[in-house]
Amino acid sequence: MAAPGRLGQGSDGYSRFTNDNAQNASSEAGRLSTTQGVLDSNGVEMLTASEIRANYDASEWKMIYHEAAIYLEEGKNNEKFDSHPKNRQSLPAYLIVHSPWYYGLDMMASLVLLALGFVEPPAIPLFQLPIGVHGSIELIVLTIVGIELLMKIRWLGWKAFFVHKRTLIKGMTLAIMVLEAVVVLIRQSSHFRVTRSLRPIFLIDNFHFGGVRRFIRQMLQSMPPVCDMLGLVFFFILLYSLLGYYLFGESGTDPYFRTLLDSFVSLYVLLTTANFPDVMMPSYSKSKWFCLFFISYICIMIYLLMNLLLAVVYDTFTSIEREKFRKLWLHKRHACVHAFSLLTSRHSSGNRLLPFVHFCGLMHFYSPKKSIRDVLLTYKALLCDGADQAHLRLDEFCHIYECLQLEWEPAPSPDCEETFHFNPVAHPFMRRSSMFVRRVARAIVEWQYFELVVYFLIFGNGLAMIARIALSSGNLEESAVEVSASWDTLFFIGLFSVEAVIRVLALGVRKYFSSGWNSWDFGVTLACLLGLIARAVDPSLTAVVVLRPLRMLRLFRLKKRYRDVFGTLLLLVPHMGSAVLVLSILYYFFAVVGMEIFSGFDMRNCCKNSTVADYYRTDDGSGIVDVNASTGVGPALGYYHLNNFGDLASSAVTLFELTVVNNWFVIMEGYVAVTKSEWSRIYFMLFYLATMIVLTIIVASILEAFRFRIEYKRETSKTDEEKMLCQVVTLDWNEVQRWMHSMNPLQLREILHMEFSAEGKASFIGRRHRTREVLQARMYKNEIEMWEQEDLEVDAQEGRIFVGRGGRTYGVNHDSPPLHVNT
Repeated sequence: MAAPGRLGQGSDGYSRFTNDNAQNASSEAGRLSTTQGVLDSNGVEMLTASEIRANYDASEWKMIYHEAAIYLEEGKNNEKFDSHPKNRQSLPAYLIVHSPWYYGLDMMASLVLLALGFVEPPAIPLFQLPIGVHGSIELIVLTIVGIELLMKIRWLGWKAFFVHKRTLIKGMTLAIMVLEAVVVLIRQSSHFRVTRSLRPIFLIDNFHFGGVRRFIRQMLQSMPPVCDMLGLVFFFILLYSLLGYYLFGESGTDPYFRTLLDSFVSLYVLLTTANFPDVMMPSYSKSKWFCLFFISYICIMIYLLMNLLLAVVYDTFTSIEREKFRKLWLHKRHACVHAFSLLTSRHSSGNRLLPFVHFCGLMHFYSPKKSIRDVLLTYKALLCDGADQAHLRLDEFCHIYECLQLEWEPAPSPDCEETFHFNPVAHPFMRRSSMFVRRVARAIVEWQYFELVVYFLIFGNGLAMIARIALSSGNLEESAVEVSASWDTLFFIGLFSVEAVIRVLALGVRKYFSSGWNSWDFGVTLACLLGLIARAVDPSLTAVVVLRPLRMLRLFRLKKRYRDVFGTLLLLVPHMGSAVLVLSILYYFFAVVGMEIFSGFDMRNCCKNSTVADYYRTDDGSGIVDVNASTGVGPALGYYHLNNFGDLASSAVTLFELTVVNNWFVIMEGYVAVTKSEWSRIYFMLFYLATMIVLTIIVASILEAFRFRIEYKRETSKTDEEKMLCQVVTLDWNEVQRWMHSMNPLQLREILHMEFSAEGKASFIGRRHRTREVLQARMYKNEIEMWEQEDLEVDAQEGRIFVGRGGRTYGVNHDSPPLHVNT
């Protein structure tokens, strides 16, 4: 390959893949240079040297485009550049593992592996599979996961494999699980397999769970201050445990402070307030002054230290969130630098500019589903110097991720008919009628009192519903009919349906559904219509009554505080999805561990002669609660034997009850009684500690998102936001011809089918979604400029600078070693 500097040195990527091919092609071209126009034995004309060079150049550029696309993918997915394919032999493995179909296969294998927990013993008898069946499935799934790992080793190499911590942990876990699966199949019986709790590792490593990995990384980064605060919390627990033992344990009649261990456990549970005021009553009965011990403990621990823990986590999480955005932004910038350096590798070391032909080649591999129109519009959106500029600079190319977020549509014409595309062969009368209807619909929507009328209808719907509920009969089915299928229900659903149709006609389908409130209203109206149909088919479906009041949620939009709350919720949807998955993984881990430890114990009529015996008392083990034999407080006591670890589903329910912490100590003490081991408490205490930390971080993330939303709304006006989310681009035919002068004539003809005519101009609007990343780019605009300047200074110190248009310095010099960034 004829590229200078870094590419010639073969630092990484396709630049090295083709060195041998370049030499072979040159020698072949020299050998055939004397045979131009000569026919072979079959009468077929042989290729000339120039044709060989042209074919080689085309193949070489394709590989350059592909490698540049890989760099952009690595930047987008936040993958370290040291995972870049090292040579031509490793490339197929890299491409297979990074293909969408393999991402899906790997995720499916990971989900099947997790689902085996429902069919392996202990499990519900209906779902339990023979050992040979679930053992074979497990081995097949682990083989699929192992293939992906072997392919990763293929391009990473063993040295990088042992350095990459996540991959190393995955490999070690895989080896242990394969060995265990083989042992289970040979012995035809399961053994103590607590390693099954590590199965979520394979799911976390999947491409589609990058948000989960980032959330876990943020949790781990938040742990140092959390551990500091927990150290202080446990110090006060131990201090009060010691004091409580010497205050209340002398007589031995107080069951909560008989020993130092009982004192510690009681105060640990009191940290959750689950046993308050029960733990205070024996001491309080002796002296009213003893209440000061418990009041001071609760005030210090719960209202002071636990809130300080939240404050520390919030401050740490805010700093981590900002630093995470900085690293992601710089990583994407470095990916752009690498890609740009490859695409301009044949230019002189002075001014390196990217023409459209190479940008189009890059898009063919990076975003193959984009039409030629969208590629042109993206290229135009990247240009900063007006219509006369025809080449991209590096600083412009670094905005490629932002511009690729834009979804393009024709810009509105003065008569606003652009939203609808008519069939050119349609009858003129039909076209005029359609335009008239849409003009009327737009006039209605733009009427100043239209929104007020809609809110009035929603309020009237609420009043009618309340009246129906107040006057309904005692029969549930008749009451459900009156609330969800009465004439007033049909009346309001019809009006809301008409409102939705008017808005769609006025705004167009895309613009209508771009509003979250419009999507909500449409979904509720459609659900109400489907509910009416379902209610007519099955009159026993009384739950459909909940659909009607959902429309009233739009009334909360009138108050700014509620708008901020709902806006925060939209920002949190991706983040909360990751948080829920992390909690689910935590549940799976502890559920499997709990099944391995506690599944063999029957909780019916257990814990006799203990303080929690009444909670597990049943009638001779039949599961029927004997209320009279207990304290007489009612049938709520006696059902706690259902809180067990007999299967994965029951374990998940039990863990959720532990998360709520109401009476969680009853479950803990029950298993301490049946196992006859004080060490059993460690499992439940660790679970509370783990869930408390995760939930505290989730609360901190919600607070940070709300604060971010408030600051964003305070600093950004509606006009600024519209400019940020929308970008108008005008394409000129002459300009397009200049960009594509060296391209295939067939591609030029394809341009003729675009939505503007030859020798003309056309304007388009690009819209991007209001994501947290987009809003952060707006909020950290000044910081981004500072980060870029700092990054350029580092590049200058390490000799990775080349000069761009106008003498400004940008990016990586090919004459220096490659830039590797660890994020």
